[in-house]
Amino acid sequence: MLAIIIPYYKYLFFEVTLKSLANQRDKRFKVYIGDDASPEEPSGLLEKYKGQFDFLYHRFETNRGAISLTEQWERCISLSNNEEWLMILGDDDYLDDTVVESWYKHYDFFNHKSNVIRFATKTIDQKTERISKVFTHPVLESAIDSFYRRFQGNTRSSLSEYIFSKKTFLKYKFRDYPLAWHSDDKAWLDFSDGKPIFTINDSVVFIRISDFSITGKSDNSELKNLAVIKFLKDIISYQFYLITKEQRLEVLYNYERALCLSRQITIIDWGKLGKLYLENFNPNFFVKFLKRFLKNGFQIWNS
Repeated sequence: MLAIIIPYYKYLFFEVTLKSLANQRDKRFKVYIGDDASPEEPSGLLEKYKGQFDFLYHRFETNRGAISLTEQWERCISLSNNEEWLMILGDDDYLDDTVVESWYKHYDFFNHKSNVIRFATKTIDQKTERISKVFTHPVLESAIDSFYRRFQGNTRSSLSEYIFSKKTFLKYKFRDYPLAWHSDDKAWLDFSDGKPIFTINDSVVFIRISDFSITGKSDNSELKNLAVIKFLKDIISYQFYLITKEQRLEVLYNYERALCLSRQITIIDWGKLGKLYLENFNPNFFVKFLKRFLKNGFQIWNS
């Protein structure tokens, strides 16, 4: 019923991940490990955990994650069989002992009511090994409200803490943004498919922030900004009607900022932004937009 998918590449923290799976109180899950042609082949370590939980290991001959991380996620998912629910667990993240147990404890409540389930989380700073406070969420929350809370910086979110319906995954698949930055955020908006996200707050998924993770790296800011542009453009195109006018104006302003940071903003972009600001008219926002356009837009026009 539950497939835990591990797109494997890094060995450093992988044993902690495997140990957390071996320690699950409820073993009603199967793990599928898709090795992205890693130079750190893990078969010796996997031998140690043989028989402690059900898993399948497959090594892909070509590396895909460096080109498209979402394609690596999806080919790892394709290893799974007839499980109806999927979790993609990072090879440096891990579960507390009750995650699967809690999943089944709440199953009858959320089944048929939600397509996306999430757990409470704690983050681990790789440099200090400091563990954060627990991040919890409303038990039932619309996907757009969840997005907006994160957009405002009032919560956090990452791929490993979610379980989602295979059926809705197959319907929508992942959006392929650079570095898969925000690909998971877009997925929850899509995979929820009009149903609320259900949160299990009585079990915790541990998310590791390190120099080896995309979140922890500081040399990929341009690609992250490009992903922000694509993500917010999709929000504007497909989910804009779900949020209030005030929220739309905030999204528009952040989209404009990301375009300016990329240095790719064109006079056509300014025109489209102006049209969107007019459609969601607020005098103060629009006057400030015109000032930014007069300051920056004419420079592009004259260049």
